[in-house]
Amino acid sequence: MPLFLPHFNLQKLNTLAVPAVANFYVAVHDDDELREALTFACTENLPLLVLGGGSNIVLRADFPGVVIQLKSQGKEVVAEDEHFVWLKVAAGENWHHLVEYTLDNALYGLENLSLIPGSVGAAPIQNIGAYGVEVKDLITELSALEIRSGIVVNFTNESCRFDYRDSIFKQALKDQYVITSVTFRLRKTAQLNLSYPALRDTLAGLDNPSPQAVSEAVIGIRQSKLPDPALTPNVGSFFKNPIINLAQLQVLRTTYPDIVSYPVDTVRVKLAAGWLIDRAGWRGKEAAGAKVHAQQALVLTNPDRASGARVLALAELIQQSVRAQFGVTLEMEPRVYP
Repeated sequence: MPLFLPHFNLQKLNTLAVPAVANFYVAVHDDDELREALTFACTENLPLLVLGGGSNIVLRADFPGVVIQLKSQGKEVVAEDEHFVWLKVAAGENWHHLVEYTLDNALYGLENLSLIPGSVGAAPIQNIGAYGVEVKDLITELSALEIRSGIVVNFTNESCRFDYRDSIFKQALKDQYVITSVTFRLRKTAQLNLSYPALRDTLAGLDNPSPQAVSEAVIGIRQSKLPDPALTPNVGSFFKNPIINLAQLQVLRTTYPDIVSYPVDTVRVKLAAGWLIDRAGWRGKEAAGAKVHAQQALVLTNPDRASGARVLALAELIQQSVRAQFGVTLEMEPRVYP
């Protein structure tokens, strides 16, 4: 039986260091403990918050329910052929530690996703991505426990309906499943993705960079642009890069010829949210007790450990400002509770 802790302080369990208290907190290490925790919440008619590394949430206030933190561990090779290894990983594993493990074991594909905070189980929900790679490119399937029934269901890559920073677990199946393991198809021989300009520039001096060199370059770039949550509380990128149509981009270019955009398909482009926030004058600014990072305007920080409501107040001011100046709506990346 897992241990339920009442009136639990969540400040150290969210990377924004927002002060908030949960009615109950419980750490679970396997499917059976998870089912017991879910049964408790259902019996007591309490809301649920399933927590991984706490790196993609904003706690607006105290949580009036049960916070379940996944602590499951384990990695298993479930299949292998001449070119690939299929690695099944427990949801509670730390994401960056997994990337390090794959590199140490000559398994390649995750190197561009180095140093992303959070847990393995949270990665598919958000379809984490960085430097030209999205996690959907490596996932073949995952297992998830249905909250209502306690039954474990397997999802293929296709049935996860991955999209930019999105998946079925944020849409049609939101709050209906808890991901318990993820299976990745990893290469035995490196096939580097150097499509991201900053990464390519960083490695320009190397004739034949290794996957480890790519990982180290990604870590260096991230550390130069993003504050360490352990020192300066943050959730990384606070807003998604907005997607607009080409016609809207052409209108914006008449006023902002240097606007930063990336093609999505033949009719849409992705704008750099950080550029929009920066141009709107927010980089390094402080409001409502929270602050926009001076090196990367896409990151909101919480140096004074202010409430989640204050961080969200700053986010709303930025959204209003960008919408007024560019006619573009910024969508927040982190999920807000309660």
